Amino acid sequence: MFLEKTIKRNPKLIEAAFELHRSGQISPDTYLIDINTLTANAQKIKKEADKYGVKLYFMTKQLGRNPLIASKISEIGYEGAVTVDFREAQNLIENNIKIGNVGHLVQIPSNSIKKILMADPLIVTVYSYDKIKEIDMQACALGKIQEIMLRIYDDKDEIYPSQNAGFRLQELTELISSIKKLKNVKLAGLTSFPCFIYDEKQRDIMPTHNVLTLKKAEEICSKNGIPITQINMPSATCVRTIQKIADLGGTHGEPGHGLTGSTPMHRDFDLEELPAVVYVSEVSHNFEASAYIFGGGHYRRSHMENAIVGRSMTDSIQDKVITPDPQSIDYHIQLQHSHEVGKCVVMSFRSQIFVTRSHVAVVDLSGGQINLLGVYDSQGKIIGR
Repeated sequence: MFLEKTIKRNPKLIEAAFELHRSGQISPDTYLIDINTLTANAQKIKKEADKYGVKLYFMTKQLGRNPLIASKISEIGYEGAVTVDFREAQNLIENNIKIGNVGHLVQIPSNSIKKILMADPLIVTVYSYDKIKEIDMQACALGKIQEIMLRIYDDKDEIYPSQNAGFRLQELTELISSIKKLKNVKLAGLTSFPCFIYDEKQRDIMPTHNVLTLKKAEEICSKNGIPITQINMPSATCVRTIQKIADLGGTHGEPGHGLTGSTPMHRDFDLEELPAVVYVSEVSHNFEASAYIFGGGHYRRSHMENAIVGRSMTDSIQDKVITPDPQSIDYHIQLQHSHEVGKCVVMSFRSQIFVTRSHVAVVDLSGGQINLLGVYDSQGKIIGR
């Protein structure tokens, strides 16, 4: 999906992938992340956000919840991390990363609420009143008031499969009345997901109906005496969308794929952010005229399309990837043609590393050198340096 763009815009990363594989410093089924390019992308997004008064929570799931990368982004001045589930929150808390928004896509389990609230997240996203009451109870026990953000939806809104959740717009007034009776939570934010989607016909990242729902929800809150300080509009946050967030009344964005230059729009245009991640594997064997490479890093919405195979970038050849069957385990990934066993394979596609069994290698390419900073598992645990 992004291989051609990476060859064009960040060839040093591909060269590093071949060298690190050749030297045995990284194994097949490893995502290689260029920390210099990623932090430069993060700085570009932050600069644009500052220009329009938009605050940012950074996302790490697509980066394998990597604490080193999270630390580097934190240094740039982001508000904190957005953790899509409780395990991501726990991992980042253990690595002293400030938590901005927790519960973005997965609620905090009952027995984890106290521990996570003790880390002082800026806000907790919720989409059931039962969970709000649990948070209120644990906040009371800790002697604090926890700000919460409601995930809102309406009939025409976009909702991705297995992410079905939220408070219906029509029930918001009654919900506000119930929340007002609780003493240790404060309704401060509204969100929905996705608020932006790349429209291939218009060839631009466009707002979804969810944004209109958020605006209506803000009006309902205002009429009921609740000032909303956070209107979070996540999805495809990058330099391209920051002004859109501000113009539509949003206060916060959540860069994820924008950090690695891998939103769908980055496939078609040379946007501000450069490609910052590749997937590295190796030819395992050939079977009936096709090469099979070591798998483990497939994600069913990754759009694997092309690969380059060789010992170095200069002697590599390009081949097509046969899309893995979504019903299979990706023990191997098939290429269209056969190749020599042991050769390096480099791909670039839309990653969600946290759902894989891959390794993550973070590399510093400054000064023309290849400096491997660390190797981690897909959940952010250090394996080696």
